[in-house]
Amino acid sequence: MSLQNEFDQALADSKNLSERPDNMTLLKMYALYKQASSGDASGDRPGFTDMVGRAKWDAWDALKGTGKDDAMQQYIDFVADLKA
Repeated sequence: MSLQNEFDQALADSKNLSERPDNMTLLKMYALYKQASSGDASGDRPGFTDMVGRAKWDAWDALKGTGKDDAMQQYIDFVADLKA
């Protein structure tokens, strides 16, 4: 199975976890997804009044420089750990 197919499967699996992950886990999943699909964080950092948007952007920006394939593999591995 190709990396893209494994990533797509991990995305589907992430929507069917037995229990909802905590917020920090969700942030990590979001950041890895965005890095894998869009590359490095772009645009302006949301202002302090948008706490959720700011946390998401910061988590994504922390992965700056991580390659698309590496981010995909990390996402696949992370979701596999959550399913176990």
